[in-house]
Amino acid sequence: MATNFRIAASRNGETLHLKLMGDFDGISAHELLDTLKKRVVHASRIFLDTNNLKDIYPFGLNVFYTNLHTLKDRSVELIFTGENASKFEMFKNMSS
Repeated sequence: MATNFRIAASRNGETLHLKLMGDFDGISAHELLDTLKKRVVHASRIFLDTNNLKDIYPFGLNVFYTNLHTLKDRSVELIFTGENASKFEMFKNMSS
C-alpha cells in the first residue's frame, strides 16, 4: 500500500490540475478516482502531472483504468503530463 501517495490540486477556470506524488498502486488509483469524482464538477479538462511519481505499479494502472468508467457520465478530457505520462498512456491503449 502506497502510504506516501499524495495529490495536489489547483483549478484555473474549467481546467483542473492534479499533481501526483509518491508511488502509484491500487490504493492510490482509488484515491485518484475519488479525487476526480469530487473535483470534476465544472471541469472540462484535467491535467495529471506525473513528474513526481516514483514507482508505478501495473496493478495500480489496471485498477485506475478498470474503474475509470465511473466518470463516463462526465464530459471531461484527461491529459497526462510529465516524465511518467507515457506509462499511463501506454496502459490506456493496452486496456482499450
